[in-house]
Amino acid sequence: MINKHSGSRFLLLIIAAFSLFIDASATARGRSNWHVGLGRRIITPQNNDVWLGGYGRKRVAENVIHDLWVKVMVLKSPDGKRIVLVTTDHMGMSKTVYESIYSRVNQRFKIDRADFMLTFSHNHCGPCLRDDLIDYYPSDDDQHKAVEKYTDWMENQVLDAIGDALAKWQPAQLLMGEGDCTFAVNRRENPEAEVPGMIGAGIPFKGVVDHYVPVLAVKSLKGKLLGVLFGYACHPTTLSINSWCGDYPGFAQINLESSHPGVTAMFFNACGADQNPLPRRTIELCEKYGRMLSDAVEKVLADPMKPVSPVIRTSFKSAGLAYEEIVTREKLVPIAGGNASVQERWAKRMLNLIDRDTIFPTSTTYPVQACKLGKELLMIGIGGESVVDYSLRFKREYGQGTWVCGYAGYMVAYIPSRRVWEEGGYEGGPHLDEYGHPAWRWRNDVEERIAEKVHQVVNDVKDE
Repeated sequence: MINKHSGSRFLLLIIAAFSLFIDASATARGRSNWHVGLGRRIITPQNNDVWLGGYGRKRVAENVIHDLWVKVMVLKSPDGKRIVLVTTDHMGMSKTVYESIYSRVNQRFKIDRADFMLTFSHNHCGPCLRDDLIDYYPSDDDQHKAVEKYTDWMENQVLDAIGDALAKWQPAQLLMGEGDCTFAVNRRENPEAEVPGMIGAGIPFKGVVDHYVPVLAVKSLKGKLLGVLFGYACHPTTLSINSWCGDYPGFAQINLESSHPGVTAMFFNACGADQNPLPRRTIELCEKYGRMLSDAVEKVLADPMKPVSPVIRTSFKSAGLAYEEIVTREKLVPIAGGNASVQERWAKRMLNLIDRDTIFPTSTTYPVQACKLGKELLMIGIGGESVVDYSLRFKREYGQGTWVCGYAGYMVAYIPSRRVWEEGGYEGGPHLDEYGHPAWRWRNDVEERIAEKVHQVVNDVKDE
């Protein structure tokens, strides 16, 4: 017979054991979750001293249509592995700026290079940056100083946004899905002036496109949307006006954040080097394309999405892209005596380097990285302005759940596929001069060199 005191003690033991079981279960659930941190900073220039990037001419900003941003998503798996994903509304990052930012990130936050993916939207209504397209603009000393000052300030904003994200960890779940959006047009096959007539006559566009919209949703454990990362393969060149603006990706992010208060929406450009938003040149069209893209993301969010298991694997390597022909004095002199163009500025700088007995390299480095999230999602990041063939190829080779970012790391130059290289034209022809290289064109094996490195990094992160 159990007396009332023994019964009370027995009941307390059961309650304590049950409490320990609940605590252990909660801890186990916590260990099986993703943790996420989100951060952001405005990077709109504080004044209009620095010019707008793109189009190769002096463009002084007259107003702000909407602010420019750096946004950060930091993911952590249960084993403590972290990856930092950064998106910006810039046209491009030079290797100088990329290396400066990464060095400071590594020093301040102990983040390895493979765990850091910096991307830029290639927006043509954002500011010029240090050493990006250095011969492209008719810049004077005052402009160079303004660019230096802005770049220093911008780098601090990126570091602070990363710091904010790393200080705001919260348990979360990741979900992935894909939609589609159709405003991108292959600009190599469809002349801009002819596009309105083609639309009016119902004539289908020519050329390859990649209209997929990859979407990564970050939700709380209770299902509240916290952040969304999405992509699209198309130049953000709807606008060529003298205003600060994020172009269609900026409007798409604003739409999503307005529809989901408190959410951080982040855009990455896929392989859109040969894709344009057509027709273009008006704010109304820019807003329209932004709405089309945000609607595509909303549809993915509304449909069932695939959970991403909490495992992170990363790899980073540099490919060596060889030049077809190094510049010579004989070929530069006639160009340097021409009109005040980017080619003339470039030729004069090359001649000055030759006069100083500079030995030019025969190749340049090219960033390639891969991030595997769980068994479900493979993110490939490649540098420069890669044409759509790269995304189509890698998705075909590595299968469902492969996403390709074509503007990651730093702005190397246009990156043609073998097909585009053989066809020539702007993206495949001799235009390395615009990017400051001591050569006119890549060698014909550019795609093979990149694909080989992509294979290596993908192999590094394959499921164990």
